[in-house]
Amino acid sequence: MKYKVTPTQKERLLRDNDFIVSKTDTKGIITYCNRIFIDYSGYSEEELLGTQHNIIRHPDMPRAVFKLLWDTIAEKKEIFAYVKNMSKDGGFYWVFANITASMDQSEKILGYHSVRRKPKTAAVKICEGIYKEMCSIEQRVGAKDGMKASTDYLLGVLAKERISYEKFVLSI
Repeated sequence: MKYKVTPTQKERLLRDNDFIVSKTDTKGIITYCNRIFIDYSGYSEEELLGTQHNIIRHPDMPRAVFKLLWDTIAEKKEIFAYVKNMSKDGGFYWVFANITASMDQSEKILGYHSVRRKPKTAAVKICEGIYKEMCSIEQRVGAKDGMKASTDYLLGVLAKERISYEKFVLSI
């Protein structure tokens, strides 16, 4: 079932000891979610299980960030990212996410595992500015070329700082 959610300015802050955990299959369908994920998302466990993980995607998140995440984990590499999620009530919450592939003994990807925790406030402020510009680029350029243009902008920011994405995310 697809829910029509309208974003609001209601923010929920994770507590220092909160860890949001979820698992998906290779297509991003939720196969497990812990109680804290259920609480912050505002959806019931029944509403989440069997649903695309993007059910909590906030429209302030650039598509290019998710492409980077998917490309990285598809290569069996872990990735860290700051992500703004949207609750069922339209509220939002920021997380610092670690996403990894779950593999069998022969290194075949079975799905993905994500643990999210409270982000640093200063890092969220930095990401908000970058993500706002990336979303603006994606809207301005259009669906066909927007993701590449948005990615190019992010790569330009990283090049200017002379830092890799991974080092950037872990340093802010």
